[in-house]
Amino acid sequence: MTIYFYSTREEYGCFSNFSPHGFELDGLYWPTSEHYFQAQKFVGTPHLEQIRLVKTPKDAAKMGRERTRPLRQDWEQVKDDIMRQAVLSKF
Repeated sequence: MTIYFYSTREEYGCFSNFSPHGFELDGLYWPTSEHYFQAQKFVGTPHLEQIRLVKTPKDAAKMGRERTRPLRQDWEQVKDDIMRQAVLSKF
């Protein structure tokens, strides 16, 4: 059986990165795992905090995908581990 969790309003919505289940990681509170994941693209810059503080995970995703921001050079190597950390902290 395949389980989909694209929408936070459906049966398995709590598994979505957009679900409103916050957590503490790296000494900061994150409203969603999407906020954390997108912000980690910009560690060491003011962009991290800007993304952490936006109101919705949709806004965090949009900001994280803006290529006007300086994406960390090791992103492709660390992104899976970062998502793993976020999900483990969330649950």
